[in-house]
Amino acid sequence: MFNREALKELKKWKESENRKPLILRGARQVGKTSLVKLFAKQFDIFINMNLEHREEEALFDKSSSVRELFDAICFIKNVQPKSNQTVLLLIDEIQNSSEAVKQLRYFYEDLPELFVIAAGSLLETLIDKQIHFPVGRVEFFPIRPVSFTEFLAAINEAQALQMIHQLSGPDYAHQKLYQLFNQYTFIGGMPEVVAFYAQKRQFTGLQNIYDSLLTSYLDDVAKYAKNSSQEHIIRHVIRSSFYEAGDRIKFTGFGKSSFKSREIGEALRILEKSMLLQLVYPVTSALLPLLPDKRKAPKLMMLDIGLVLHFAAIQTDILKSNMIQKGFEGKVNELVVGQELLSLMPSVRSQLHFWTREKKTSNAEVDFVYPWNDMLVPLEVKSGESGRLRSLHLFMEQAPHKLAVRVYAGKFSVEEHLSLEGKPYRLINIPFYLLSQLNDILKKHC
Repeated sequence: MFNREALKELKKWKESENRKPLILRGARQVGKTSLVKLFAKQFDIFINMNLEHREEEALFDKSSSVRELFDAICFIKNVQPKSNQTVLLLIDEIQNSSEAVKQLRYFYEDLPELFVIAAGSLLETLIDKQIHFPVGRVEFFPIRPVSFTEFLAAINEAQALQMIHQLSGPDYAHQKLYQLFNQYTFIGGMPEVVAFYAQKRQFTGLQNIYDSLLTSYLDDVAKYAKNSSQEHIIRHVIRSSFYEAGDRIKFTGFGKSSFKSREIGEALRILEKSMLLQLVYPVTSALLPLLPDKRKAPKLMMLDIGLVLHFAAIQTDILKSNMIQKGFEGKVNELVVGQELLSLMPSVRSQLHFWTREKKTSNAEVDFVYPWNDMLVPLEVKSGESGRLRSLHLFMEQAPHKLAVRVYAGKFSVEEHLSLEGKPYRLINIPFYLLSQLNDILKKHC
């Protein structure tokens, strides 16, 4: 079953006493509608409104009150809810109607017994700038690609899933768990791709699905570009971003183009709103709160590692090597770790960050920093089972705590280290396949 964690969160929303209409945020094709349809089995009645259909969108323009609107919806959909029945209303592709966005607050105020979920892609980009989501009257929840644990559940690897939840499995499990994570890295977390692999257990045929997904993202450009010139720039940025993924980028000359920095920056921010990519900015402090320095070059992270590898045409190499570190010049590791970290973050405002110290004499960079409790935990990604930790040492000399993480290809272990200046700290070595349990591991070894 996909999106098991998301289903748990939807169940919490359903049971909340102060429930508000819920807006699902996520890129196209990450399974928002499928998730709601699965969740709908917990209700007596499910009403699915798709505002790409003009006759359904028109209902929101014509109704004078939310109660009249709901009566019209029930009439069109041929349902007659009784007073004791639970009703879930999905307003899909809500970005097509600014009036539907306005009505969300009235569902909350006038029909609190109705369960309302709205979904759509590019919401902030497509809705008129004068239309805002009703503040305090709606909730948001992000839907991201399938995580590694959800991938295991989908392909019925129940024992592997059980091992992972034990936090540190026996030695005999390490090789298989690592191979399974390598499969996940190769395939990625796009639901349609995972579903195909779970059913067929073959890689032949996946390429057509990836191509279809990439084509749909390129086709979307016409919907939110201001003009044909910007449409051309955004298409260039999408194609180039898959090659630049994992690198720190400069807007000027991005993708070996002659476009201006302002044009590239605007295109990247549009795609970031669509959740197709993320600009990951550095922090220079080892303390919370996170204060990213947007004057410095960001790293570029894409929606899904499987799409990146497909676009780069190196998936076969990754699969044959059985070692993720041999693909894409080592960037694969950071990309898949970033994807897993985002799956642990339940807010639509969640952002990845890394740490950097830039001096004339020497530079240092830690791949990720992870807010946990009142600490900013450094997380270094290593391809093999060993590697220098100089940047991690430098971070820990600034940090007010004594906890650091290395994600690598080795087995789980905990070591006591000294920084370059002799500060003691605890280094938790986490194999790639255990990253989904990061919060529990930190809690156990803090």
